[in-house]
Amino acid sequence: NVSHDIKTPLTSIINYVDLMKKPHSEEDHEAYLDVLDRQSQRLKKLIDDLMDMSKASSGNMSVEMGQVDAVEAVNQALGEFADKLEKAQLIPVFRQPDDPVYMLADGKLVWRVMSNLLGNAVKYALPGTRIYLDLNRVGDQVILSVKNISREELNVGAEELMERFVRGDTSRNTEGSGLGLNIAKSLMELQGGQLHLLVDGDLFKVTLIFPTQ
Repeated sequence: NVSHDIKTPLTSIINYVDLMKKPHSEEDHEAYLDVLDRQSQRLKKLIDDLMDMSKASSGNMSVEMGQVDAVEAVNQALGEFADKLEKAQLIPVFRQPDDPVYMLADGKLVWRVMSNLLGNAVKYALPGTRIYLDLNRVGDQVILSVKNISREELNVGAEELMERFVRGDTSRNTEGSGLGLNIAKSLMELQGGQLHLLVDGDLFKVTLIFPTQ
């Protein structure tokens, strides 16, 4: 399935390069360039994600654990995605405790996990709805849940949906590689944390669990 996902944009690139070698109009030239740019970016994203997945799942990735301010990490991610969320007509609602919350994690990997989750929401959440981010400390764990309503009907369970991300199912791979959740899960495990997925009707919920020590 992965080889098929890579072959699709590569074949398109080869075909359009061949078209550009033949006589064509200026209008066609611009259209061909647009397709080449789009497909080459898609291919680059696929390869980058495959490399990330390989490194994360094999543990071949440097991890620098330390005390991370969970509230600051979430706010930073929301700030970085503010324009994309607004463009997608999504309203983030961040609910947090009054007291500071610190977790044991790698700040860079936390950012990459949050980037994958918010990126998925931008692509797949129903416009005009809210994304809820709930942060709590329970015992020796910090728990962050991210919830949104899917734009498309989710008529499969969480386990199958996670598998669909891994396979790059055609219904959800119009953008990116479909590997976002799988990479996020591996990155969480590298930090001694966990990622759980829950699907309830059209509700899509990811729960991140971080240790505090």
